[in-house]
Parts: sequence; structure tokens; C-alpha cells
Amino acid sequence: MSKDIGIDLGTANVLIYVKGKGVVLDEPSVVTIESDTKRVLAVGEEARRMVGRTPGNIVALRPLKDGVIADFEITEMMLKYFINRVGGKSWYSHPRILICAPTNITSVEQKAIREAAERSGAKEVYLEEEPKAAAIGAGMDIYEPSGNMVVDIGGGTTDVAVLSMGDIVTAQSIKMAGDKFDSSIIRYIKTKYKLLIGERTAEDIKIGIGTVRPGGRQAEMDIRGRDMVSGLPITVTISSAEVQEALWEPVSSIVAAAKSVLERTPPELSADIIDRGVILTGGGALLNGLDELLAEELRVPVLIAEDPMHCVVKGTGIMLDNLDKVIKKKF
Repeated sequence: MSKDIGIDLGTANVLIYVKGKGVVLDEPSVVTIESDTKRVLAVGEEARRMVGRTPGNIVALRPLKDGVIADFEITEMMLKYFINRVGGKSWYSHPRILICAPTNITSVEQKAIREAAERSGAKEVYLEEEPKAAAIGAGMDIYEPSGNMVVDIGGGTTDVAVLSMGDIVTAQSIKMAGDKFDSSIIRYIKTKYKLLIGERTAEDIKIGIGTVRPGGRQAEMDIRGRDMVSGLPITVTISSAEVQEALWEPVSSIVAAAKSVLERTPPELSADIIDRGVILTGGGALLNGLDELLAEELRVPVLIAEDPMHCVVKGTGIMLDNLDKVIKKKF
């Protein structure tokens, strides 16, 4: 009677795949609680709308940081809420859950993810590496003896991996992704304009006018925030070129990680990557000009996956259908 559930437990978003139904949930990893009573007020999109706008006794929390659990209790509450919402757990059934995690997390961090899933009602918990699920979800045939390279840019981590014969050959995971892009924009505007803006405004800038290539997107945007000098709300206009300058540091770290993985790849697999190209997945893949910049720096073709935001969760779905063959890391 129990369902099989695949979870992309992301720093920015939680996505859930239910076997036979497809992707049934895509919500921000945010929980709003009362600080005195620890009572949960909102989870997901409803909680995200409250970020930066709550009174003193209400706190909007992101329980995952850099791809791992930062607040165990809140993560457990959030998972329970989402699993119940998709009808995964009931009095007569406990689902088998497959969760994706970054490649280089420690055994302690793996144990935390497993326990959070178990306590939210799982019968069995499996853990799989994120870039593997992303590659499968992007339509790559990683079970052939040929090289496939994927760069998965999420909210908290960027995972770069070369895969062959169903496993990872070389990989690197860095804590430089969507959240760092936002904080770089916040820092740049604070330094240049003496203007304080929130995370949501930074994300709107990144999506609306952000670019990472010189001479790429040409756009402007009015942003509102608090002037650090007068303390009053003001509006300033910023351009795509300024956002490109703000994002240079985190983006160059991602380029360096991709180069490092390629340098450690066996030559036969490197030859395959020249033919097949590198696939970009995750929300960061949508950043304007990133594919062109990586193609210039790595000197191999770089393609954005068809639905980059859902590659990991779709990959978990395909793995769920072949659970007995695919999963080695059962806990």
C-alpha cells in the first residue's frame, strides 16, 4: 500500500516526486515559526512571502544551509508537512523515500538527512548523489561506458561531476550557488550605493536583469531599500553590467570547480565530453550567459537541460522505478 517518494531536499526548494504521479510538489524550503512557542505558522511558499516582513515574535527560517541540514527539528517538521500534503504517509502506510544530497557531505550530515526522513514517516530511506540524479533527469545515459559531465547549480551547493557506467568518476561540490549569488548582490549594492536590500530583492535582481558575461544582457531595474546614511527608504537604478560585476566572484569559483573536475578526468572520458558537451542543471543554469561563459572557459560545448529546475527530482523518479537495480546506498 505504501508509496515510493523521491525528494530533492534543496537549500532553496523542496521538490517531491511520487511514483505513478510525477512531480507533485515544488515549494521553497522556508518555515515560519513563533519564536516563543516554536509553533509552526506556515511552510513553503506561504512562509517565503513572509521572509523579511515578520514582527519580532515570528521568525522565517531556512532550515537547510549549503545543501545540508542546519536545523534538524525544523527540517523534520517541514518534511512531515510536505510528505503529508502529498499523501505519502497515512496510518496504514509508510513510504520508501529516496533523497538526493551533495556529493561530498560527511557521514554525520548523511545520518542527519536519514534520521529526518525516518522521523517524518519513511519505512526505508535511500540516499543518492545529486549530480547523478540530475544527469539521469536531464536525459543522459550514464549507464554506458562513456563520459557524461553535469554541472548542477542549486541554492546552496554547486555539484560538478563526470559520470560513466552508472557511477561518478570525478566530482567536486562547492558551497557556491544561488544563495551566494544573492548575498554578493546585497554586498555590492551596500558597498556602492550605501543601500540595504533584502534577500528577495536580490533574487529579483538576479532573475530580472542578472548576467555573467561582459556585454551580455543590457537591462536596468529600479530597486528600493533603506539608505544607510539617512535611514530612509530610497530608490536607485542598477544595470546588468553592475550585476555582472557583483556576480563575478561566485561565478569564477564555479568555473574553477568545473576546470578542476575536467583536469582530473581520464583522457578517454574527456574525449567523450568534447563530443557530448557539458549539461547545466539546477536553478543557477538559468542565469543569463552562464552557459556561454562556461563554454568559453572550458572549451567544450555547454548545454542547458530542458527543465533545469526539475532535473534532480525527475532523476529520483526514474531511479525509483528501478530502485532494486540502481540504489547501492541503502541505510
